[in-house]
Amino acid sequence: MNITLIGMSGVGKSRIGLLLAKKLNYNFIDIDRAIEKAAGKRLQELLDCLGDAKFLEVEEKAIMSIGKVDNSVISPGGSSIYSVKAMDFLKDISKVVFLNASLQEIRRRNVDFSGRGIVGLKEKGLNQLFEERLPLYKKYAWMTIDVQNWDDKTVVALITNNFKGVL
Repeated sequence: MNITLIGMSGVGKSRIGLLLAKKLNYNFIDIDRAIEKAAGKRLQELLDCLGDAKFLEVEEKAIMSIGKVDNSVISPGGSSIYSVKAMDFLKDISKVVFLNASLQEIRRRNVDFSGRGIVGLKEKGLNQLFEERLPLYKKYAWMTIDVQNWDDKTVVALITNNFKGVL
């Protein structure tokens, strides 16, 4: 059994993913870090070089390349929901948890988004991206956790409590 965490940049997919993996004694797979390691560049540098469309192809390939893992917490980038192929794959190998936060909370958590490697940010801005992505996150979610009122340890507890009998 695997758990995939999806959501906007800044909701805590990596932080919560690491804590969740530790609690469950699972492996942690951070797709963004895997892309950076393979490319030898930070996400923003890669996005600047490739452009959005090519970056999305790289992201999809990175997700598909994890194969049929087990006992893992997977943290794909926030733009992974643009790939039906990648999301169908993740839904097939895991339960998908949407870490939800309001746009105001995301802004509060992140002062500067310019270096985070966010697909579409330059053209659309954060408000439009948030509105565009929200229905996609909800579409693919097996479960939604509203993270803005909880610390990371509480979010991990909420996830694990909802998975009792499933894990």
